[in-house]
Amino acid sequence: MRRLVFVVIGVALLAVSCGTDSSDRLDVFGAASLTAAFNDMHADATFNFAGSQVLATQIEAGAPADVFASADRRNMQTLVDAGLVEAPRVFARNKLVIAVAPGNPENVRSLGDLERDGITLVLADPAVPAGNYARQAFAKAGLPEPRPASNELDVKAALAKLTSGEADAVVVYATDVQALAGQVEAVAILDDQNVIAEYPIAVVKASTHKDAAEVFVNEVLGPNGQRVLENRGFLPPS
Repeated sequence: MRRLVFVVIGVALLAVSCGTDSSDRLDVFGAASLTAAFNDMHADATFNFAGSQVLATQIEAGAPADVFASADRRNMQTLVDAGLVEAPRVFARNKLVIAVAPGNPENVRSLGDLERDGITLVLADPAVPAGNYARQAFAKAGLPEPRPASNELDVKAALAKLTSGEADAVVVYATDVQALAGQVEAVAILDDQNVIAEYPIAVVKASTHKDAAEVFVNEVLGPNGQRVLENRGFLPPS
């Protein structure tokens, strides 16, 4: 049923587009953590998934985008201040977790354990929303600034370090761990140390498919899109 709903959405997007060939499909720029959820929506769109900071920079440089979905308000606000996007709306939230190998071989139980000698920690870069949120969580826990073995450009790259055995732990979103069920497992971060990520979405003002872009945004915010996001582990926007 969910697939049928978004096939219908795809038809609606085509109907309001200017043409019928593949070049008339929407260009949706989405945070890397949205990959599974947005692909589940089966909209007739070309998705560009990366770190929100990379996507915002691409849009500032004139990349052809119709919709931008960010994993934080900061990168969206950069485009708002530059007059490049319509008014954004928050469509989902997310929590941080510590991702470890199956069975948790290093017995990581908390953020404090990531400070232990011998633990190889990898984080997203501070410019990446997940990397910024992770450092906020360390600060809330009263821990020193983390010193990861590497800083990755998005959450997918950080998780790849874990699944390849190059890291013992990474701090990413709960949804990222759910998407890799069986390959990694989650260690919860205490609520008073956690940081809730807010995801805003907006139509890009330079879009040549504004009607279709609005359809996509409204579907993401509507009950069907919210159901898909919930199934992928996202929290509702409020």
